[in-house]
Amino acid sequence: MVKLELDQVVIRRMREDDIEMVKALVKEGCEGTENRLILHVLTRPLCLFILAIFSSVLRCLVHSFILALAIPVFLLIIFLKLTMPRSIGVLGTSRPCWDYVGSSYRGTQEETLLNPYCRISGKPPGMKKTRQRIKPKDKETEKSTEKIDPEREQAAGQVWLADCEGEIMGCVCRESETQPGIRRFCRVVVGSWYRREGLGRLLVQSLEQSERDAGAHRVYVHVPYPSKVGEAFFRKLGYRQPGEGTDEGEDEEEEKLEAPERGFLGFPLTKVFYKDL
Repeated sequence: MVKLELDQVVIRRMREDDIEMVKALVKEGCEGTENRLILHVLTRPLCLFILAIFSSVLRCLVHSFILALAIPVFLLIIFLKLTMPRSIGVLGTSRPCWDYVGSSYRGTQEETLLNPYCRISGKPPGMKKTRQRIKPKDKETEKSTEKIDPEREQAAGQVWLADCEGEIMGCVCRESETQPGIRRFCRVVVGSWYRREGLGRLLVQSLEQSERDAGAHRVYVHVPYPSKVGEAFFRKLGYRQPGEGTDEGEDEEEEKLEAPERGFLGFPLTKVFYKDL
């Protein structure tokens, strides 16, 4: 693990030449999440009951108890792999595929977020070099010729990166605005070499401050149902689940918009957390 000085981190918008690195970072962060969600669904009592019924029926057709037990489970796993959203939770968004090209469009303007640690230390970011780690092999990518209109850019949302001396150490995404004053963060990922150093907290809190200054009053996040780490992370930052506070005045339309993602047989796949800014 690398000792990280947070006052040397620049939080900036993703550019087009960052896309492949960000995809590799997100892939590393979501490793195992899908399998844990599938295990969560398979172990629900109703799901186990349905599997037992199918196994009993197959037992009459197949003269092997093991096959009768394994076939329904195998078919259900394949079904869940094909139908479950791959973008759920800490990494997740309501869209099955993030538009990285649209997200990076304004990143060429070198937008940055305020790093509160720079103000405390008095140092400008990027003075010290961090120890470089082996990065994924860079793929030769051509500049995209896709047309990026304002509507596509707005729908794509924003990706913000934690950058130190050109090394991307983490990211956080902000979905496009669907209601005035309401934001949703997703895909909070920190590289394995920089975890437990406060970088994830810095990313989220810096983006919260930016959205607060822009007029937002509430932020939502979705955490995978079996993820204790993600739940503890957001609770430490002051997030809570609907119903834990005084939400009597919450609009029904907003509540419906932020319902948990659901999968097979309506089982919840995520827990919804929110924070008033």
